[in-house]
Amino acid sequence: MLRRLRIQNLVLIHEAELALAPGLNAITGETGAGKTILAQAIGLLLGAKGEASYIGPDGDEAYVEAELDLATGLLDEEELASLAELRPADEEGLTLARRVFADGRTRGYAWGRGAAREDLARVGERLIAMSGQFEQRRLARSSYQLELLDSFIGEEQLRRRAEARLAWRELAAARRRQEELQTGADAAQARVTELRALVEDTAGLEPEGEQRLRDERERLRHVTELADGAARAVEALAPDEGDGASGLTAAAERAVEPLKRLAPELARAGDELRDAELRLRETASELRVFLATLEAEPGRLEQVEADLDGIADAKRRFRADSYEELLARALQAKTELDAIDDGLDPVAAAAEALTAADENVRRLAAALRTARAEAAPRFAAEVARELAGVGMGGGEFVAELRERDLGQTGADEVAFLIRPNAGLPLAPVTETASGGELSRIALAIASVGGGETMVFDEIDAGIGGETAHRVAETLQRLAQRAQVVTITHLPQIASVADRHFRVEKIPGDPTHTRIAALDEAERRDELQRMLGGREFLSTVAE
Repeated sequence: MLRRLRIQNLVLIHEAELALAPGLNAITGETGAGKTILAQAIGLLLGAKGEASYIGPDGDEAYVEAELDLATGLLDEEELASLAELRPADEEGLTLARRVFADGRTRGYAWGRGAAREDLARVGERLIAMSGQFEQRRLARSSYQLELLDSFIGEEQLRRRAEARLAWRELAAARRRQEELQTGADAAQARVTELRALVEDTAGLEPEGEQRLRDERERLRHVTELADGAARAVEALAPDEGDGASGLTAAAERAVEPLKRLAPELARAGDELRDAELRLRETASELRVFLATLEAEPGRLEQVEADLDGIADAKRRFRADSYEELLARALQAKTELDAIDDGLDPVAAAAEALTAADENVRRLAAALRTARAEAAPRFAAEVARELAGVGMGGGEFVAELRERDLGQTGADEVAFLIRPNAGLPLAPVTETASGGELSRIALAIASVGGGETMVFDEIDAGIGGETAHRVAETLQRLAQRAQVVTITHLPQIASVADRHFRVEKIPGDPTHTRIAALDEAERRDELQRMLGGREFLSTVAE
């Protein structure tokens, strides 16, 4: 999900910050107000070429930044490895940015660190689907089409994909181990040395140990606040001098005690005051013990930081992507060392491991293929139905499954083919449509199998009337499970949005474009402007 989009000095936009909703986001405005600048901003994040003409009048550079949710396991893909290295520890989201300079050069950033434009494009295209040239590029990728088909199949298929990706990595590791062992005794000894280092350097590490250290570090970083608060609490409850809450409670109990003879009903109050005094003193005692533990470990924070640095260093040295993987590799290393110590042939053991890893990859690939072969006709039929709903009912859609070389997603690829009119041959979707048609095809496909953020800039090109209503209904249905951002001039679409932004040009010196989220009253005014009248508004109000 695209959570936030920031724009500075891009063409006519001086400064804008859009907090986008999870569902359907509509962006509207007069023709020429600057709506396309938003598309340019997102395009920059997806790797579009920068131009000097993008620089606004408020400085010598333009800047675009987006905050996105990061899908679990996304950065595990090999082609995103260089980007994954930039990810800060404990960072769950993804922040991408592009800066455009006056000479047209650009610089990309991920989490505020310099990143190649190509890397931004690779990860951006996996999180944001944008109509126009970017969607054409995505739909031309067989890997993207395969992702859509697998998403349509469901969670079980996505689980198989994750297992297949892990199995492929294990196969590559098994192949490397065998090659290393076959290079000779020196390589074998180096392997044993590395295994022993891995086992020794991870000795004493426990499951969840890294997280426990992080939690403890957070507590120790706030030790002053903890000590101050606990000390003030002790002082309030049972100070060394004077009466605190416990002393005052005891005084109250003593005041009540002689009165119980005259008013027996005060016995309960006396008992409760006595209990309260005891609980307050016990609480004060517990707080004093807590304060003593804080004072007893003055160097603990440094030790925790050192332990975490040691874990991070071990993950880097032994090429583990996570703490769990580090422990798993250490266990595997110990098993391999035990086998070597028992006199087993490490080369033969590596060959057996390679065979087992290869069989596992092929087993998972077969399971993926079986599910895809069963689902492809259903997927195509549902896309064809959606195409009819967005005014492209004359087309025939086919999801053609083909074999390819074995890889981390199996041994299949899929091609999305469409026959726009009877008598024409089936052809790839990106070769048979352009502009608004391609956007509607992308919408139909996404409504069946998509699940990321979808941005539509040309979805309403050349349509109106009943087709506009159908497109709005499809966008609204897609927005129930994916985030949708649409730049539109159609009130049928804008009226069903979960969040509505208006783009307007503000005259001045210089003239600039303003983008703002609308409240209900402002939204009604904007819909009225789009309609040129009030007839539609009563329907919206209902």
